[in-house]
Amino acid sequence: MGQKMTYDALKEKLRNILNLQQAMELQPIMEGYSSDLKFKVKIPGRGDFLLRTFDLSQEPLKRNEYQCMAGMQELGVRCPLPVGLGPLDEENGYMLLSYIEGEDASKVLPQMNQQSQWAIGVQAGAELRKIHQFQVEDQAESWYIRKSKKHKRYVEKYRQCNVKMEHDQHVLAFIEENLDWMKHQPDGFQHDDFHPGNLVIKDDKLAGVIDFNRFDQGDPVHEFLKLGLFASETSIPYSIGQIQGYFGGNEPDEQFWRLYSLYTAMALVSSVVWIQQVKPEETNDMMDKIERVREDHDDFRRFVPRWYNLKNQ
Repeated sequence: MGQKMTYDALKEKLRNILNLQQAMELQPIMEGYSSDLKFKVKIPGRGDFLLRTFDLSQEPLKRNEYQCMAGMQELGVRCPLPVGLGPLDEENGYMLLSYIEGEDASKVLPQMNQQSQWAIGVQAGAELRKIHQFQVEDQAESWYIRKSKKHKRYVEKYRQCNVKMEHDQHVLAFIEENLDWMKHQPDGFQHDDFHPGNLVIKDDKLAGVIDFNRFDQGDPVHEFLKLGLFASETSIPYSIGQIQGYFGGNEPDEQFWRLYSLYTAMALVSSVVWIQQVKPEETNDMMDKIERVREDHDDFRRFVPRWYNLKNQ
């Protein structure tokens, strides 16, 4: 939404679209990296909703996202209910979703006891398992080919970066030697931004999963790399619980850990590039995360990160 449109103009347009006679409250939501503008909308007599506005050129992608979220409802996923989608004016579109009440899990988890953190993780893992059941169409190229090409592009950009991670030759060699592990892996729906910052907690339970706007397609194991970079820093019990919840209380096999370590190593390379392109002012914070993950895996001489082994101590 261009700065030209004021909150009052946005409210008026939305009132017309929804055929509302009464006034409504519009409260900006500032969290997240999305280019969408987000608002909490209070509609008297109907409750709270989430409004996302976007550039109208994004409409086909947003329609796909909307349909995915409708499909999530059929799978019983705890996530926002899609309510409406369409143009606001000549330049902007809108998506209206039900609003999940609660608090950002990344802020709440550190305040909970370890058992409760783990239990939230188990619930999140079970939701992720349901999300991965959403059916998608086959791609022209396999996951292995798509991901390998993407990684090679990131490596080229990484080599041009001024900032580098420690012992990067070990990390790059580990990836290069093991790209074949991705061959013949499933190629399914991905939330692709699944971490505590996109989970909502209410009354010490998982209330829902939000922000499907980065949805993608690929190996389900790829979804777990956010644990190493983000979630394990927020809560190790949660991170362990998410893995165990996904596998129905069972331990993942060695194949899972091999792929997890491969995707995590690739994510370190792409994160160095991404942060300098998108949020250069946060480069130091990102490099701290990257170094922590690299050490967790002993430069990827170990597949299972140190934080997961803490559950056995």
